[in-house]
Amino acid sequence: MTDAIVIGSGPNGLSAALTLARAGVDVTVLEARDEIGGGTRTVQPFGEGILVDHCAAIHPMALQSPALAGLDAHGLSWAWPEIDAAHPLDDGPAALLHHSVEETAAGLGKDARRWKMLFGAPSRAYGKLAGDILGPVVHLPRHPLLLGRFGAPTVLPAALLARVFRTDQARALFLGTTAHAMRPLTEVVSSAIGMGILTAGHHDGWPVAVGGTQAITTAMAAALVDLGGKIETGVPVTSLSQLPRTDAVLLNLSPQAALALYDDQLPAGTRRSYRRHRYGPAAFKVDFAVQDGIPWRDPAVGRAGTVHLSGGAAEIIANERSVASGHLPDRPFVLLGQQYLADPTRSRGDVHPIYAYAHVPAGYTGDATEALIAQIERFAPGFRERIVGQFVTSPAAFAAGNANYVSGDILTGSKTPASLLLGPRPGRNPYRTGVRGVYLCSAAAPPGPGAHGMVGYRAAHQAIKDLRLS
Repeated sequence: MTDAIVIGSGPNGLSAALTLARAGVDVTVLEARDEIGGGTRTVQPFGEGILVDHCAAIHPMALQSPALAGLDAHGLSWAWPEIDAAHPLDDGPAALLHHSVEETAAGLGKDARRWKMLFGAPSRAYGKLAGDILGPVVHLPRHPLLLGRFGAPTVLPAALLARVFRTDQARALFLGTTAHAMRPLTEVVSSAIGMGILTAGHHDGWPVAVGGTQAITTAMAAALVDLGGKIETGVPVTSLSQLPRTDAVLLNLSPQAALALYDDQLPAGTRRSYRRHRYGPAAFKVDFAVQDGIPWRDPAVGRAGTVHLSGGAAEIIANERSVASGHLPDRPFVLLGQQYLADPTRSRGDVHPIYAYAHVPAGYTGDATEALIAQIERFAPGFRERIVGQFVTSPAAFAAGNANYVSGDILTGSKTPASLLLGPRPGRNPYRTGVRGVYLCSAAAPPGPGAHGMVGYRAAHQAIKDLRLS
């Protein structure tokens, strides 16, 4: 029987293992930590009953992922907030992102037609587009005309594409979503991630996993075990001598870790690329337990599952440029989650979990807690008085808890134009390492970060093809 080992049990490691197991491969997952899941875990720092997502939290690209197909049979279910996302502004009403393109456009005044022109057709076609978007950029597309229509604007710098809009609300909504990539918004191709998230969201919404993101991990693990797969925890792999002879090895590791493990077995070109792999800015996360929720100045923001805090377009652009150059802005970009609005099981009575992280420079060693709280207070005066608990995860803590998060980079690598287009190494296949039977399946490869598991799915299918199992 064909067998394989997957190193790392994050969403991509588990999806790779599950994809292989479905093809009849005998799979073992090795996890260095005592708990599986990587970035798809849910913790309870405020005691029993208040559920906090450790890293991955909101999942607009999960519903079209074949890696997660059928997991409802293992208990995975989704819930949606009334409003997907909001971007409050200092002056005027907040920008609101609804599931519907039309409803979103209706709130954007004179930008209504422009929003519908940019996102209407791609979001209607996303069921077909997803197969192309959730994979390598360099590939033979299944729907070339649809992909061309979607892809044309993505090559532009986000700061430039945002100028198509005339209102502060539309520009902030677009740039706030695009800032998820943690890159300067003046770079070419910086529109790509924001366009992908917004298009997927207008098709499927921005759901959360009921019971916390850990539910994704739990469902994948259960499906894998049902197929005969094995998961071993507390097994850090630091030498190839630890691995038995096997037909395939899939690495849910950063390129840096893959290089350390395989070293001179890798072709010279792969070694150079992995050695040069760049890591991006870090996350400084503060989870809050908040009595009665956040007192937003604009009540509509209190109905949104995700909130982007960074003022208007000029501030967002300046913030991301500053962080990328190694400087923490006075008012950093903050991504805030109110997942309990969609999934009330995460709260304990009237005490609700609030998820928030600021973009900070790579390896940031300071304390951004006050700056983060100040950004929330800016749009929700009185927030501080409602805090009954807080839990900090610094960049160092992220890195210590997950070797893929180098210097606190929760995206497993800087999303530069080159990495978006080519992945972790040049060539048509970003999953092969150049060592026979060894594949990279971490978020460093396309389509990148997220709990969708598509990197693992793609890498596993490459292994299945190479093993001639399909």
